[in-house]
Amino acid sequence: MKNTLLILFVSAAAAVAQVSPAQLADQHYRQGLAAEKAGDPVKALASFEQALKINPNHANARYRLGQVRINSSTIAAKGREAKLGAVMVPKIELDGVTLRETLDYLAIVIERESKGEVTPNFVIHDPTEKLAEKKISLTLKNIPTRAVMKYITDQTGAKVRFDEHAVVFTAK
Repeated sequence: MKNTLLILFVSAAAAVAQVSPAQLADQHYRQGLAAEKAGDPVKALASFEQALKINPNHANARYRLGQVRINSSTIAAKGREAKLGAVMVPKIELDGVTLRETLDYLAIVIERESKGEVTPNFVIHDPTEKLAEKKISLTLKNIPTRAVMKYITDQTGAKVRFDEHAVVFTAK
């Protein structure tokens, strides 16, 4: 058993040693792409910078690094949107409830169902207070939050924007 483990360890170490700098730079580049797609601009930046440290001529890493620097807030917002939207709501039953009350309730459900990993900050940007008082009726089971929010916006005529610190509902 010990000999088998030793052989496996030596084989793995030899395989790692055979990775060229170009391959290592490509690995970091792919990690950066994955982080960017996942909505994590900080990790994406670090990965692209690491790829460029290994291979300063890695054109794709240089380009993506610039794009992430320019679009980091948008990338982070998409990541927050994906994380929030993926939380499953087991059951929601509302009848004639205002948008404000609906969002307060939904925030509690999301935080509970995500076990505290997602804590939404819903904001209604509506100087006239008409949007906040619109009534909503929903009866849904086992549905992702993004679908619940779609039903809410359809019933109220609102649109949603994911800002850095809030999910903002505004009138269309």
